[in-house]
Amino acid sequence: MVPLASRGQRLDKVAANLFADVSRSELARWFRSGEATVDDRPAKPNFAVRGGERVRVRATRESRLDWRAVDDVPFSIVHRDADLIVVDKPAGVVVHPGAGNPRGTLVNGLLRLCPELASLPRGGLVHRIDKDTSGLLVVAVNPASLLALGDSMRARRVDRRYLAVAEGRMVAGGRVALAIGRDPRNRLRQKVRADGRPAATYFTVRARYPAHTLVEASLETGRTHQVRVHLAAIGHPLVGDRRYGARGVVPPHVPAAQAAAVHGFARQALHAHRLDLKHPATGEAMTFRSQTPADLQALLAALGPADVVA
Repeated sequence: MVPLASRGQRLDKVAANLFADVSRSELARWFRSGEATVDDRPAKPNFAVRGGERVRVRATRESRLDWRAVDDVPFSIVHRDADLIVVDKPAGVVVHPGAGNPRGTLVNGLLRLCPELASLPRGGLVHRIDKDTSGLLVVAVNPASLLALGDSMRARRVDRRYLAVAEGRMVAGGRVALAIGRDPRNRLRQKVRADGRPAATYFTVRARYPAHTLVEASLETGRTHQVRVHLAAIGHPLVGDRRYGARGVVPPHVPAAQAAAVHGFARQALHAHRLDLKHPATGEAMTFRSQTPADLQALLAALGPADVVA
């Protein structure tokens, strides 16, 4: 259904937001061929929508993604048994095949270790983290585990915690509950919006620096880019996260080399450092931790003296 707020916009642009995993050019091709319709009638890609129309797609899409290819991908195994694998993913590795990354992802690397993942939906993934976020995620090894872990995730019985370096000095932590949805002006971004999906994050201040704050974030929900969006919404975007408004803040009165280390941090400063769950077969409580990666350690060292919060 075309949102009423989209009135006057081009059909192909609006459809690209409705079908987020399809490119605008592919959608335009479907409209021109009649495989995509508006209120069951053909429509040109540049048609100006009124709002409220129903867009339907009846197209056969050839998959360009390869969920079965085996690739050599860097990652560490924290735990492995007959039911699950806990992975420590470095920054820069995409979790699963998608637009722009048809293979060479974590899933493709895991297939070298565990070929049976090829038979599972989403390669056994229970959740995911962004390409430039480092840290822990859990992968199911068989259908029963995938079902059990998926149920635990939806019931919020899996505790995922992140270390995040935010710009500015936060006075205190707390709970941020702001709905999140896709940014209609940039489909690569999410944003706080009243009609978005409910989202809540708990933040705890771990250390304050002259111009930054180290926080631990705990997810109550699991929306795309949730920690990044919520920190930006309260005025404290992640260091390096220019997609969500990072300003390149550097500590005052520091040497040029130290300022360059902060200003030049090459990714969002976010690390999934702890994962708590119950084993899908035995019910055993399990806790996994990941060491702070070297680039994040170097960033913290460059921020200046820390006021550690107990």
